[in-house]
This record gives sequence, C-alpha cells and structure tokens, in this order.
Amino acid sequence: MTASATALPPRPPGLPLVGHAPALMRDVLGFMTRTSREYGDVVRVGLGVREVWVVSHPADIETLHIQTGRLFDKGLRRDPLLARLLGGGLLLSEGDFWLRQRRLAQPAFHSARIQGYLSVMQTQTQALQREWAEGGVRDVSADLSALTMRIVMRSVMGLPENSEQVERISRALDDALTGFRRNYGVPLPAGVPTPARRQFQRGSDDMDAVMKQLIAGRRAAGGTHDDLLDMLLSARDDSGQPMTDPQLLDEVKNILLAGHDTTASTLSFALYLLATHPDTEQRLAQELGGVLGGRLPELGDLRSLPFLDAVIKETLRLYPAAWSTQREARQEVTVGGYVAPPGTLFVINHWVTQRDPRFFDAPEEFQPERWLDGLEARLPKYAYFPFGGGGRICIGREFARLEAATVLAGLVQAFTYQTVRPLRLEPAISLRPLGGLPMRVQPREGGAVNG
Repeated sequence: MTASATALPPRPPGLPLVGHAPALMRDVLGFMTRTSREYGDVVRVGLGVREVWVVSHPADIETLHIQTGRLFDKGLRRDPLLARLLGGGLLLSEGDFWLRQRRLAQPAFHSARIQGYLSVMQTQTQALQREWAEGGVRDVSADLSALTMRIVMRSVMGLPENSEQVERISRALDDALTGFRRNYGVPLPAGVPTPARRQFQRGSDDMDAVMKQLIAGRRAAGGTHDDLLDMLLSARDDSGQPMTDPQLLDEVKNILLAGHDTTASTLSFALYLLATHPDTEQRLAQELGGVLGGRLPELGDLRSLPFLDAVIKETLRLYPAAWSTQREARQEVTVGGYVAPPGTLFVINHWVTQRDPRFFDAPEEFQPERWLDGLEARLPKYAYFPFGGGGRICIGREFARLEAATVLAGLVQAFTYQTVRPLRLEPAISLRPLGGLPMRVQPREGGAVNG
C-alpha cells in the first residue's frame, strides 16, 4: 500500500470509549477481514483506550518478522493473561534472554531428535484407531486434543497415556484457553475479576501446580528418561549455567501449548474439510492406500505422499492455528508507508492474508491441489506463513508437521467422516473449533485399523 509518510492509517468508525471492542468480541475474524478489505493493508483498530495497527500485506509482514529483535519486539507481554500463562518462555521472551533460551532449547528440536518421537505418534494414533473402531458420533476435536496431549506429554515429560497428571493438565489447559477466549476484546482493566478471568486463573494455577511437581520429581529422581525434559534439564548456556526451575516451567508450558492445542486443531479442521469435500477425501485415501497399504507412515514414506502434504498445507492456509500474532515498535518505524511512533502495537493477521484474493485463486475454497504445481515458491514470501518467520519462526514446526502427517494418514486410511453440524470457530490463543466438533466416524470399507 502506498501512503504519505505524514498520514495516519485509516480507522473504521467505532463507538465512544470502547472503540471497536464490541465488534471484535462478536466476530474478530469477520471484523478483521472486512476492515482490511475495505480500508487497506494497514488499519488502526481501537480497543478502549488502546489502539493497534492491523497489518495484512506480505511485504509489511516480512518487515515486521525480519526486523524483530532490532526494530520490533514481539510485544506479547502487554497481554496480562498471556504473560500469566506462558511466563518467560520462548513465545513471549525478548532480546538476549530469548536468544539464550532458544539456544538452550534448540537441541531438543533437532531433526534426529524429533524423528525419535515418531514411534510415540504411531502408537497413540493406533490407540485412537482402536477407540474409534466401532464407529458412531465422536467429538473429534476432543478426541484429537486428548491424542496430541498424550503425544506431547509422552515426548516432553515421559508420562504414560493413562497418567492422572495428563488428565489434570488437559482440564487445566482447557480452562485457561476457554477463559482467554471469553476475555478477548473485553475493554476492562486487567484487575477486574470477571468470570472469564477467574476461569483462566483457575486453569493456569492448576497447570502450574502439576508441572512444578513433575519437574521437582524429575530433578530428584535423576537418571535418563530420553524425553525433551531431559534435554532441557541437561542444557547449559555458554557460561555453563542450566535453566532454573521457573525457566523450565515456562519452557515446558510453551512447548505444551504449541505442540498440543495447535496440532489438534489443525487435524480437526482437516477432517472437517475432507468430510465436506468427498472427492478430495477419496483422492487422499487412494494416495495413502497405494503407498502405505493401511500401515502408518515412516519417515521415508512422506516424500511419496504429496497430496497428504498438500491437504495439510491447505488446512493451515484456511485455518491457521496462529491466526494472529503481533509486534511492538522499539522506535519510530515506517510500515506500509505510514510512520509509527515507538510503542505502536502491530497485529499481523494470518487469517486475512492467507485468504487474500490477490495471492490465492478462489481463496475461500478448499483446494489442496493448488500446492502441487510449485505455488509456494511463486507466492510472496509472507503470503503463506503458518509457522511465522524470521528469527522467531516456530521452533517446533518439524515436530508439528510430522505429527500431523502421521495422525492424518492413520485416520483417513481407517475411517470415513460425516459432519453433524456446521463448523464454528473459537479464536483463542490459537484457532480451534468452538464447542467441539461432533462428526460421524465410520470404519472405511477395506481400510485397516492397526494394532
């Protein structure tokens, strides 16, 4: 977008005092889409006394990502609920402290290490296949959330699937995320104890209590457990210092959120899209059957499954788990031709950009085949960015890709799916189905239920 450097970005009409908060609370995704399409690639949005700049053009998004750490901070610690939930972990930390934590955590996400967790993903997928074997209506969102929780808790903490701690953490995280979503856009001071904030606090406190017990128990036990917590406990920075217990707690919570809720939502959206597009579902089932013959994929199989990869990419385009991120200006900066003062908060709108008709034909339609002819290489760099970019690109993206491919391959080979009601969306910290996602699950004719 071209604009005068002395002008301010446009701002849609809003209400006195509360600005655009009511519209955001009613339908944040629709409001962001309408305002970006009508007012341009940089728009000012009012949240009570605060104002944010919503950015949706790939060139401006690239600037915000590439210059993070120099011209911009992530700015997420402004949100008191996020700061309470995630603490000083990788998602929120800044500057030298973030760089130290990133270097300490990076070895836990090396490709060879992640590949070692494939057997955990396979075992848990087989367990869900057996659970669904009789068919019927299932809340696939709840079942997939439980599945990814078992995978991440086994991989990170070494906990068995029937552990009481896993169930308690699952309930606590759901409370925290639901409370966060219900509080989104509420133009009240942070200290006002609304029901949503009490629910959020209850979930956050309970999750911290369980995690602290687990970390203390692991330190006391010593030994080797061959999981990500082991890697984090043994990590040392350049001066030979390990993470403290509070730092460990924050990093484990960050990994838990990024590795559980986001992948469960992506898998839920993928099954819904396949159920509502039977020709696409049949094409995927044929590819999987021809390559895998009913078994779960090994690492070497994935390059022979291009349509599976395309389905996952298209799901992430239409329903990005990270539907919105933000940056805060450290100094005066120019974005989209507009000069922003220090402290300006920018909202990066993945949802709007990845559905922009300037970059995608039929942008609202589910068309995985669009990814089979080299589209990704032709797109502007930040027209499609489900895992972020720059130095702050998601550290767990390879874990998430492998998990999504493994689980989806197993569930599509074994079952067919029918919708029970329309999809509703909950844009909380991550984008997920609102009120669950009931679907009719039936064993696929000629399919295999492994194990």
